[in-house]
Amino acid sequence: MFHKAITYFLVVLGSCLIMFSVASAQEKKIIQFSGLITSIGSDLPVGFVTIKNTSYNNQTFIANNEGFFSFVAHVGDVIEFSSVGFETTTFTIPNVEGDKYTASIKMRALVIELPAVTPFPWASYEDYVAEFMALGNGEDPIATARRNLSPEALAALARIVPRSAEEIQTFNSLQRHHNMQNRYINQRMSNPFLNPFNWYQFINSIKRGDFNKEKPKY
Repeated sequence: MFHKAITYFLVVLGSCLIMFSVASAQEKKIIQFSGLITSIGSDLPVGFVTIKNTSYNNQTFIANNEGFFSFVAHVGDVIEFSSVGFETTTFTIPNVEGDKYTASIKMRALVIELPAVTPFPWASYEDYVAEFMALGNGEDPIATARRNLSPEALAALARIVPRSAEEIQTFNSLQRHHNMQNRYINQRMSNPFLNPFNWYQFINSIKRGDFNKEKPKY
């Protein structure tokens, strides 16, 4: 019986608290809260900022890409502005005349210092040790480069390394050039007007009068 009384008392107390919060919210003045969110120092708009009304069930809104927002709130509500790369800012809506209020919200950009990193041209510390220990082998780097660029070394690489697209295109262009050149040569030899001997015979025929028409006899 005692437990039932305690449960009933808690239920009544919760109902009273809910009614009290509702009544308090209704007593607060409702206004249209608008504003523009910019960055401190540059006055550039901060877009897509998350806006949370912590005084009214954490009601959440999102600013547009130009940092503009507008929603209905109550006088005295605490509004929280948060965005990636900026410090969280809070703003309390003041009591003003009328049912509209426009605010200018400033957000400070976060400056995050990353730890210093030293890059190395080796994949691991073991590779570095191997390369460092190989420095005293007595080989001349110029002689090594000449040996790697020798005709024998390049020929060996050409046998195992596939051709690139540029090499294939150059080879195809060279082949087409040779084919066109051979075709033109064959046309020059097959065309009788391009044969100097045929021109010699043609000129002699003109001199002999082989092409003169005979005069009609009446």
